[in-house]
Amino acid sequence: MPPSLFTSPLPLLIVAALLGCTDANSPPLTTGSSLTVREVAVGLSSPVYLTAPPGDARLFVVEQGGRVRIVENGQLLPTPFLDITAKVLSGGERGLLSVAFHPAYATNGRFYVYYTDLNGDITVEQYRVSADRNVADPSSGALVLAIPHRLAANHNGGLAAFGPDGMLYLGTGDGGGGGDPQGNGQNPAALLGKLLRIDVDNGSPYAIPADNPFVGRTDARGEVWSLGLRNPWRFAFDPATARLYVADVGQNRIEEVSVAGAAEGGVNYGWNLMEGNECYIAANCDRAGLRLPVVQYSHADGACSITGGYVYRGLAAGMAAVRGHFFYSDYCTSWLRSFRLADDGSVAEERVWLVPALGSVLSFGQDAAGELYILSADGRVLLLAPGDESAG
Repeated sequence: MPPSLFTSPLPLLIVAALLGCTDANSPPLTTGSSLTVREVAVGLSSPVYLTAPPGDARLFVVEQGGRVRIVENGQLLPTPFLDITAKVLSGGERGLLSVAFHPAYATNGRFYVYYTDLNGDITVEQYRVSADRNVADPSSGALVLAIPHRLAANHNGGLAAFGPDGMLYLGTGDGGGGGDPQGNGQNPAALLGKLLRIDVDNGSPYAIPADNPFVGRTDARGEVWSLGLRNPWRFAFDPATARLYVADVGQNRIEEVSVAGAAEGGVNYGWNLMEGNECYIAANCDRAGLRLPVVQYSHADGACSITGGYVYRGLAAGMAAVRGHFFYSDYCTSWLRSFRLADDGSVAEERVWLVPALGSVLSFGQDAAGELYILSADGRVLLLAPGDESAG
């Protein structure tokens, strides 16, 4: 989660200043004005995530304090879908951080929440919907996984999401403090600083998939899918290209997006040996075997914390030109950017979009049709939509 989530953000920067913040090895940023945003809901309290069950027209919005709200037919329903505020330690980078609906939610009613409990530990629980489709059964909560996280309040990660393979993926932060003092990022025996992959359809409460890369090793946890992450607040699968995009919040200088194959286990994203594509803990470091970012930007001009989004795959009229673009923002500067990868994985295009003021972007969301949303710290849910083509 953005490290300065509850501090006053810096003033929004003009586009001309933003054009100097990209990685020198990337194509130059170009401006685009063919997109806009439209308000879908207002009045939410710290909305940190949005998703929808497969095939469901409703939007489910996570409020950091511990509630999941529903937007249906353009209306924010007054009764929460789920309220676990009594179990959640919220504030700063802690709280209820995401919800993931099972791929077969329409028939089994199961979903999963990722939050920090009252001790500060990362907690994943399973719940079920009640007989009322708009209200979960609060008594159905069952612990799936708890990861101790009591030494620091920051770097909790925050996303639970099902992959195209039906497995549940969890992005965990490195445990907090500056520079990964516990050494979790590069330690395969630690569940912090990782992307985890578990099978919630087998085992009790889960099984470790046999094809996870560290299965059978005595010096590692079998749940680990990839390592070397600092604070992967958001990651996203693109089934159309079988790619996984990971937006990792940087330390003091560099924010980054890295890409791997969706079925590529064992990837080492480099933290804390590297911050972005630069050495972090030594002047000269061995980059062999590390996955370096495809896009990065510095903290120049007030940037501070990447907010990763999704690859746009929706079918809305007027949006065809951005299909295949991965969208992202920065909490402090609040711009909107995207990039598109070529077939060989290189960056083919980067853009910064002239859109109405977003406020401090806490997260992106995606509905069941693949349309993208932006969640602002001012309590708004914004839909990414086509703008005036003649203006660009």
